[in-house]
Formats: sequence, C-alpha cells, structure tokens
Amino acid sequence: MGFTHKIMTVNVTVATVWTTNQSYRELDRPAISHPVRLEEWLLFMNEAERLDLCESNRIQTQLLFGEQVLLLECKHGWAHIIAIEQSSKKDSRGYPGWVPLCQLENYEPASNDTFALITSRKALLTLEKTQDTLVLSYQTKLSYLGEKDGRILVDTPLGIGNLHRDDIALFNCKERGKPGSDIDIVTSGEQFVGLPYLWGGLSSYGYDCSGFTYTIYKANGYSIPRDASEQAQYGTPIALNGVQRGDLLFFAYDNGKGAIHHVGIYYGQGKLLHSPHTGKSIEIIPIEGTIYEKELCMAMRCLEK
Repeated sequence: MGFTHKIMTVNVTVATVWTTNQSYRELDRPAISHPVRLEEWLLFMNEAERLDLCESNRIQTQLLFGEQVLLLECKHGWAHIIAIEQSSKKDSRGYPGWVPLCQLENYEPASNDTFALITSRKALLTLEKTQDTLVLSYQTKLSYLGEKDGRILVDTPLGIGNLHRDDIALFNCKERGKPGSDIDIVTSGEQFVGLPYLWGGLSSYGYDCSGFTYTIYKANGYSIPRDASEQAQYGTPIALNGVQRGDLLFFAYDNGKGAIHHVGIYYGQGKLLHSPHTGKSIEIIPIEGTIYEKELCMAMRCLEK
C-alpha cells in the first residue's frame, strides 16, 4: 500500500524547515528537538555558524505553532513536507522541505470560524491540563474557544490553552477585514528593530529579509510569496522616484543589475526598514550613501491605496 499524503500540524513554538533530512549539524540539536529549544540554539550559535545556515543551504524557512503542512513522506524520523500557507515557485502546493517528525502532530483543529492571532512580539501560552507554557511567536494563529477568568481559550495541537487578552486579536475567517495601511505596515515592522537576523527565519525569534517582509505584510492582511525573488514579481511595479511608505524595495548584485538578493520596506523620508544579513539586526536606515543606494533595482506596491 502506498503512502497517503495527509495534513499534519506543527506542535512546537517554531519548527525550522531544513533543506534535507541531513542538513542539520550537531549544534542544531536544540532546534530539532521536542520541545524545541530555540533560545538555546540561537544563543550558542556564533556568527560563522549562523552564516553557515545560508552558505551551506541548510535552512529553507520556518513554521509557527499550529501551522498546517502536507506530509509527503517519512524517513528516519524526519518528515518531508509542504508548508501549504507559504507560496513558492519550488512547488505549486507551497514551500517544500524537511522537519523532524516529532515536531508534527496528527491533529484536527476545532471547527470554528473565529481564531486568535498573536499580535504581540511574543506571547505566553499556558496549557490547561498540564500548566506547561510555551512562548509563541508573533502571528501564531489558533482556533478560539471562548474566555475563562479573563484569559482567551484556544485549541492547540497540545490541548486547550489560554493566552492573555492583550497579546491577541480575534478574527472571523468569513469576514475579510480592511487590510492595513502604509502606516500600519511600518508600525508593525518597527517593533522588531534590534532583532538579530536569522537566515530562513520566519518568527519573532529571528527573521531573514523576505521572512520579515512576508510576515509584516501577512500581519496586515496581504498574502505575498515567501522569497524575495518571487515577491519582486508580485504587486504593481513602481518607479523608484515614486516610491511611497510601505512599498517593497528590492536590491540586486552588480550595482542593481544582477540577481535580486535582498528586500526591505520603504519607511518614508528616504529610509529603509529591513532585516539586513547575518551579524546584523533589523534596522531603519537612510538609503542615501549606503550600498543599498547602489544596489536598489526596483520597487513593488502591494498595498491597497
């Protein structure tokens, strides 16, 4: 009997999606465990080891707690998956890669039109049955069950949990709210200034350049592709002398004439809001007089004006 593809759900704070089931290093054990130990992993990686995540093509993207994936196959304790919520030209179904099987759960979320979306940089989830806690990332989405003792009850792959009301916003899946404005975009991004860059990062534990723009746009109701090269093909092209706050700016090798390698958000007043590269942190900087001025090659508008 052949293997049947099925939907699985992430059961750790953040699951890293690896290029293959052999891409991890011994020092990456905290990132592939259950429960995941992200802070430990990031704290003890030096800059060269962080850079190697990119240079050795170890990581593709990340998944948030409760995010669903399509399971393609299992091999030696690893799951070959498709991140169905992250569009990619690598696979028409979503973003492909490998995650430890222990970080996935065969779980069907509560059937509910309302969900709780984490809007704080991080939020503490307490599991009702065990009182264990998880520190969840910005934009983690869970099914809403109601309120109890001033806390928001949510359905999770690990059982019913509760969150502080101030850390979440409630949304109804059937009601499409008004998407965020240019001010909303830059305000959402400002809270992460100072957060260290992480190649493949897609959580408030660390973002790469396109992971940052993808998340900030998603937080404001816009669905754009995961990677910079594909984001550059999404939206409406804008003349560089006509960029407005909230537009996406793209940067290419060879003084802007080569392949696109970076993306950021135009902050306004000639400034760039972006997650630069390994060894740097999310920042807001003037573009003039920097390498980014030389490499700026195009701008895209994805916002509803």
